[in-house]
Amino acid sequence: MDLSLRTLRFRLQAAGVLPRTRLARAACYLLGLDLLLFALQRLFGLFKVSYGLALSGWIGILSFLATILLGLLAFRWLKAKMLWRLRNRLIVTYMFIGVIPVILLVAMAFITIYLFAGQFANFVVTSELDSRLRSLQSINAAIANELAARVERGQPAVAESLEGLKRNDSSWGSRQICAWKGETPLALCNSATPGRTPFALPSFLGASFGAIVRDQGQLYLRAGTQLGAGPQKLTVVSSDALDRGLLEKLAKDLGEITLYASAFRSKGPGTPPINSAPLIALESADKQDITISPGRNGMTVDSGQEELRPAFTAGVLPAAGNSVDHEITFGTPLPVVDWATGEQKKTGALLRVQTRPSVLYTRLFAALGDFATGVEYLLLFAAVIFAIIEVLALWIGTRLTRTVTGAVAQLYDATTHINRGDFSHRISVKSSDQLATLANSFNSMTASIENLIEEQKEKQRLQNELTIAQEVQAQLFPQHISQLASLEVYGFCRPARTVSGDYYDFLTVDPHKLILAVGDVSGKGISAALLMATIHSAVRAYSLEGMPSLREPVGAAAATGSSFALAPHLNGAELSSGAMLSLLNHQLYQSTPAEKYATLFLGIYDGHERKLTYSNGGHLPPIILGEDGSVRRLEQGGTVIGLFDRRSYEEGTVAMRRGELFLAYSDGVTEPENDFGEFGEQRLIDLVWEHREQPLARICEIVTAAVDDWIGANEQPDDITLVLARGK
Repeated sequence: MDLSLRTLRFRLQAAGVLPRTRLARAACYLLGLDLLLFALQRLFGLFKVSYGLALSGWIGILSFLATILLGLLAFRWLKAKMLWRLRNRLIVTYMFIGVIPVILLVAMAFITIYLFAGQFANFVVTSELDSRLRSLQSINAAIANELAARVERGQPAVAESLEGLKRNDSSWGSRQICAWKGETPLALCNSATPGRTPFALPSFLGASFGAIVRDQGQLYLRAGTQLGAGPQKLTVVSSDALDRGLLEKLAKDLGEITLYASAFRSKGPGTPPINSAPLIALESADKQDITISPGRNGMTVDSGQEELRPAFTAGVLPAAGNSVDHEITFGTPLPVVDWATGEQKKTGALLRVQTRPSVLYTRLFAALGDFATGVEYLLLFAAVIFAIIEVLALWIGTRLTRTVTGAVAQLYDATTHINRGDFSHRISVKSSDQLATLANSFNSMTASIENLIEEQKEKQRLQNELTIAQEVQAQLFPQHISQLASLEVYGFCRPARTVSGDYYDFLTVDPHKLILAVGDVSGKGISAALLMATIHSAVRAYSLEGMPSLREPVGAAAATGSSFALAPHLNGAELSSGAMLSLLNHQLYQSTPAEKYATLFLGIYDGHERKLTYSNGGHLPPIILGEDGSVRRLEQGGTVIGLFDRRSYEEGTVAMRRGELFLAYSDGVTEPENDFGEFGEQRLIDLVWEHREQPLARICEIVTAAVDDWIGANEQPDDITLVLARGK
């Protein structure tokens, strides 16, 4: 019974009747539960049961979740069914690459044009206000200078230039101007009430002042000048009302201008209602949000501190010139200074300008004349050309799509042959484009696969041989170091590649004598490792005790008069470090290519005398660190070995006292670089000196860890070798 149910379920899932994925099952369960609750709600509604209202929230949540899951399932189905073919994918790609960006660019262009137009309309109004304010300041300053000159000469405080302005400029007939000498108003003040000034003298005025001010519930363009006139200061203030008449002049041939202000008292019979004003959102200069919203009297503006209400409206919005000449509404805040306190509010008032693109276009290109019409035709011509190019691009893209999809179908068929192991299948090439080159590459690839398989086998064999070489080389380094009673030694080498060209060795001659060898072969890899093995075997052969077989060749060389005479270096049956370097140099010169050489340091430590006799063949000078922090470099010797024949090497002798550290290293320790430069010898010396009390193995670990940190994520550039010895 269970088997038959499973079979039926499998067949229904294969036929698409039952959901096969977890997402599909979850969507079906949520949809079913949603439909069940909806049916219960309807049923409760028929019987007028109150439980039906409680199910509305659950039905909404389940409907939302089921819609999201069904949308995901629809997207998966479209992706699996429609986007499997490359042609459909390319069509979708063209939509995202060609169509959607054009739509976004057009939308961005309209948004930008709207913002620019609105900002330009506000700029026209605010720049005119600024111009009037600057003119008021300059005239006020001229009147102040005239009054100051008359007061200093003891003449009546009368401004003759003001009378001339009133006769020649009608706007000065309505402007208010007043002057004070100290705190006393002068007769210049024009006021409806004798003995009173039209506005008070504030305490915050300086040498020059000009701003939009709020005084007694009204807004004014006000300029002030303060000069020294004898023992007291002379203050002159000019004021022009920011009223409907002023804005009517600004709104001429522009549109409708509405002033919003807080605590504004209109001088007229009342403020007419402002209808059909759109919602405007702005940001003031002090980062406070300004929101214009419908109010009881037309519009209200919330600036975050106080409510701005419409004061008055000037001008009339012109009629639309054509179907695209839509209304543009934009607002800008006006900074207002409180005349009583001197406090400046960034959003004390707000101007809203309503205009149309045709009006702004006329203002913007008014100076161009007939040339503006030519610009219009030029832009229209460019739009037509761009549309033609877009259509051609779509047509060419469709034609190219068929070529691409056909080539991909051939490649897909060829891959199925390769998957079955049929490397003889070839793609027929009928064109000379990049897709044809790809098909030719596929054909050549099938012919190369067998060769690659053979090469992989050969590479694996070489890798195995390198692994064996690495294991063999590891055995060449000292495995068990016999420590002397007066000297402890330790060595470490880490190759940059599989095998290393660096070399170190410890050879115990007797219980109180030890030979130390440190070297570095030029180059890296297998060739350096082979030369390193040669040096290793030669050093061990030459350093054996009692070598009578070496006496005869050396003596024969001396008898023939050769400059390569080593007899002076013999001490009984032992060779000195200088003689050993000379022998190694001659051997490497004879048996290696001309470009191959090595650096080598050889030292013989005598535990009875606690001294180290050494010879340095071009290696980085080892260092002896004294307990007092002194540094001695072991530089005696000669040039590198294997590069020049018939070379002799000098010897040096240094004492190794208790607690002193012998440090030899290869250039892989000091030469790694990063952004701060090389690791350097001094950093190595400081690091070893800081941890001089640690065991030698621990000092090596600290140094290598520091070098690794210095290198960072980069590849290790060279072999790293360290040899440490400490007197006991």
